[in-house]
Amino acid sequence: MNHLKPAEILDVTVNSGKDKAESTFKKLLILGIMAGTYIAFAGAAANMASFNLLLGTETYGLGKILSGTIFTGGIIMVTLAGAELFTGNSLMTVAVLEKKISVTKMLRNWVIVYIANFIGSFLVAWMVVNTGILSSGADMLGAFTVKVAAGKVNMTFLQCLISGILCNWLVCLAVWCATGASSTTGKILALFFPIWLFVTGGFEHSVANMYFISAGIMASSSETFSALSGAAPEALTNLDWYGMAVSNLLPVTLGNIIGGTIFVATAYWIALKGGKEYVR
Repeated sequence: MNHLKPAEILDVTVNSGKDKAESTFKKLLILGIMAGTYIAFAGAAANMASFNLLLGTETYGLGKILSGTIFTGGIIMVTLAGAELFTGNSLMTVAVLEKKISVTKMLRNWVIVYIANFIGSFLVAWMVVNTGILSSGADMLGAFTVKVAAGKVNMTFLQCLISGILCNWLVCLAVWCATGASSTTGKILALFFPIWLFVTGGFEHSVANMYFISAGIMASSSETFSALSGAAPEALTNLDWYGMAVSNLLPVTLGNIIGGTIFVATAYWIALKGGKEYVR
């Protein structure tokens, strides 16, 4: 079976959007929690594998490459196992544009899935912190976890917004391409490279940050991790739940929405249909 053409991918995405909009609260909650855990697992493993490289200026780029390679596993699990991820659900916009679902139904899905993603991400973050794993590498994994979280909550609103746009532009492209693939191998490869690009590029993913910042907040309670992180005192002051929500998740989430809805969903809908017959 051949790879679907772009217009055919659009058809499938519209139907998927309809199904997502009609899903029950229970289904969205459970699948949303599962997606949050998959992304958190990927984040935890990516940090473990690359923290030494990322702490060095000469090896930083290599660390991002390694981190991105491992993090792709989270999106692959979400897609192949079947789960609800807020960022990918930005593609539901095409179903709205086709007037197959209402904006209200799309927003209902987004709100439930977003909250569920946070529950799953927080759950894994709490477990990771309480396993003692962050003491790995003479406590430097914990220090790195705090440093990453502090850096994220001290970015400017505009930095978070733009980085969020770039991130979900690539994430939704990954989902779009995987939708067109006809085999499991094809789907994995279609997901791998765009996700690898977003992580290596250092862009901001709201659901991934639910893990990274939650873990960093909890790890920052350790004086050892905080001291070793090298983060400025004022940066650690902002490393709390309010800082997470307002300084990072708010602008990053807005950016993710723009990246997925405008630069992928709406762009392809206008190019391929735009109210007229499909161009095949």
